[in-house]
Amino acid sequence: MMRYSTGDAEAFDRLYQRHKDPLYRFVLRQSDQGSVDELFQDIWLKVINARKNYQVTARFKTWLYHLARNRLIDQYRRNHIRPVDNHSDKLDNIVDTVVAQPEKRLQTQTRYDDLLDAITRLPAEQKEVFLLREEAGLSIEQIAETCGINFETAKSRLRYAIKKLRDSLDQLSGED
Repeated sequence: MMRYSTGDAEAFDRLYQRHKDPLYRFVLRQSDQGSVDELFQDIWLKVINARKNYQVTARFKTWLYHLARNRLIDQYRRNHIRPVDNHSDKLDNIVDTVVAQPEKRLQTQTRYDDLLDAITRLPAEQKEVFLLREEAGLSIEQIAETCGINFETAKSRLRYAIKKLRDSLDQLSGED
């Protein structure tokens, strides 16, 4: 971002290419389908507009997700809505869906769908922390900074989210 702030347009291209996919998935899972593209574009527009006044207060990734989180909160407040879930993309870091045998592929897809369903049922704070960890790849320190919470709170929310997801999946496995 520092190179971009000095006028290096290629630096922006590198930032965009590096962060666009995980940021898009984060926004997608935190908003309704109809507003995802607009929110995503608004976030990058804010990055562009911040170019001249950008100051390093955190890693770029942390700053970017803080910006995205604030934009999502603004959207929720403006529309008087609570966050909704949309999970049409896959969580590549959680479930490996590339399986050769059809039975395994079906089983994996079913397990994946169960996971996405369990994510949608997480409390908003836990879901946000979980997605920042899994989609954005943020550390717990970065999540705490992004969300404006302390380290222990971020760590607890992540731990509870993972426990709830495991419990949900274990419960579904027991039903088979």
